[in-house]
Amino acid sequence: MAILNFLFGSPLATTDERAERIGPTAGIPIFGLDALSSAAYGPEAALTLLIPLGAAGVAYILPISISIIVLLSIVFFSYRQTIETYPGGGGSYTVARANLGVFPGLLAAAALMIDYILVVAVGISAGVGALVSAAPGLQPHTLLLCLAILAAVTLVNLRGVRETGIVFLVPTYLFVGTLLIAIAIGLVKTLSSGGHPVPVVTLPPAPPALAAVSVWLLLKAFASGCTAMTGVEAVSNGVKAFREPTAENARRTLGVIIALLILMLAGIAYLVRAYGIAATDPGAPGYQSVLAMLVAAVAGKGLFYYVTIGSILLVLALSANTAFADFPRLCKTISHDGFLPRSFGSRGRRLVYSQGVYVLAALAAVLLIVFGGVTDRLIPLFAVGAFLAFTLSQAGMVFHWKRIGGGGARRSMLVNGLGAVATAVTVVVVLVAKFLDGAWITLLLVPGLLAVMIAVRRQYHHVRMNVGCQSPLELDTFKAPLVLVPLDHWNKIAKRALTFALTISPDVTALHIDSGERTTYLREEWYGFVDQPVLQLGMAPPKLVILPSPYRFVITPIVDYVLELAQKNPSRQIAVVIPEVVERRWYYHMLHNQRGTELKSMLYFKGNGRIIVVNVPWYVEGD
Repeated sequence: MAILNFLFGSPLATTDERAERIGPTAGIPIFGLDALSSAAYGPEAALTLLIPLGAAGVAYILPISISIIVLLSIVFFSYRQTIETYPGGGGSYTVARANLGVFPGLLAAAALMIDYILVVAVGISAGVGALVSAAPGLQPHTLLLCLAILAAVTLVNLRGVRETGIVFLVPTYLFVGTLLIAIAIGLVKTLSSGGHPVPVVTLPPAPPALAAVSVWLLLKAFASGCTAMTGVEAVSNGVKAFREPTAENARRTLGVIIALLILMLAGIAYLVRAYGIAATDPGAPGYQSVLAMLVAAVAGKGLFYYVTIGSILLVLALSANTAFADFPRLCKTISHDGFLPRSFGSRGRRLVYSQGVYVLAALAAVLLIVFGGVTDRLIPLFAVGAFLAFTLSQAGMVFHWKRIGGGGARRSMLVNGLGAVATAVTVVVVLVAKFLDGAWITLLLVPGLLAVMIAVRRQYHHVRMNVGCQSPLELDTFKAPLVLVPLDHWNKIAKRALTFALTISPDVTALHIDSGERTTYLREEWYGFVDQPVLQLGMAPPKLVILPSPYRFVITPIVDYVLELAQKNPSRQIAVVIPEVVERRWYYHMLHNQRGTELKSMLYFKGNGRIIVVNVPWYVEGD
């Protein structure tokens, strides 16, 4: 218990939930880390696609970034409305399901869930990749570093929402602060130099132009740059995590996150163009990230440079936290509707939805292991899941405003409709532009996840119809069950099991596997220890049945006897009382055979509704 308290913190009572809720200050690192950190790779992803244009490609980063910012602003206003209209959380899934129907809601949920899994795997691998590029000696340990960071982020999130916010507070604000300072310094130098600043550190020359500009190339660059918008839906999924007034605090948090992201995207794009910073090939020798070149050009490679780059690396690696904050909450909402196991809706020792955390960590670990911790090919999939969810959410809000009407409904419909069209076009562009780079995987994963959720709902419905009952007890043919007690030899465990069996039925049979000398002893003891005390009470003594087992099987003869007895007595219930030893120390459990557990499993799988299994535990006292 002391180890669990050290790792996960002491358990929190349900009444502590209100104290665990957060405000905007903690909400920004918890729900905004993914969105904010995307400023570190979104512009670079777009610039990398423009490398074939040479120095001329740098000029296009500003209009591409402006178009992304416009789209981001539309999505922001949409999610502000979503938070106000659906303060219970659930985001895109809740909006789409309520206004478009079950299938669109599940489609949005599947897209978001896949997006969150990718956020964890790619975010961590991106951070480790940047670290390895700075320290090449760590490259053989890439996967180990990824899994270690994943374990650390998982552990922090299992400690509760409030502690998570505290842990991620410093890295988030350090990243935002240093990057904004670098942008501010660059803007001052650019304006004071008439728009032609001189870099403090000489920048790598732009590569020679190998292609002419085309609409298709710009669309691909735009699709890559849209990775900067992943994570902006996180706040709408986690509204219930905020303290009162929940909706207002959530909206304020979302507003700050989007404002900071817009400032960083706009500032980076403007300075990249002003300084003429061209992306370098990530796979080529001498690779430098766009932000590393930008900070060096603006402030040189002094202490500020290393603090800024360090904060970027840290935030990239920890950006997975947003997915850990949202994925379990999304799964909880879906599970309440019966499309995921209901255990996703149960909170753990620190009032977090622990099963969602474990599942997300496991799936992300699988991705990291499969790709060896290098998941660059999965980066294009970010935008697919996120923008599909954006589209369904905004289309749902259009139908919401149409249904409720009232003042301002037409204006809201226009904003959401414009956003739905814009994000839908973006989904198509990303799918087409990135299809061969890996976007095709989404076309397989989303339908697969949809099939799983529909199958879960169908099974829950089948069980509900199977066990549902609207009739009273039927006692006309009520009879005590036939009770069977498997025994190995006479001891206190057997004594307790038989005593309990006699309290529920006069028809008790003890089953013993013929084992030679031990069987002889049991026969000799049976009259004095069992028959005589029972006869003195005027009851019929239990029968002792010796089951032959020439091949020394124990479980099979007992199961066969139970099934045969049930077949011969179709109007009676059969109760199998299984005595078991329970040790006080978990490691002593391994010293005993697990025949009781095996027998239960066999009876469950081979039995029927008339066979009942009852456990009678014997607790071993002391050590």
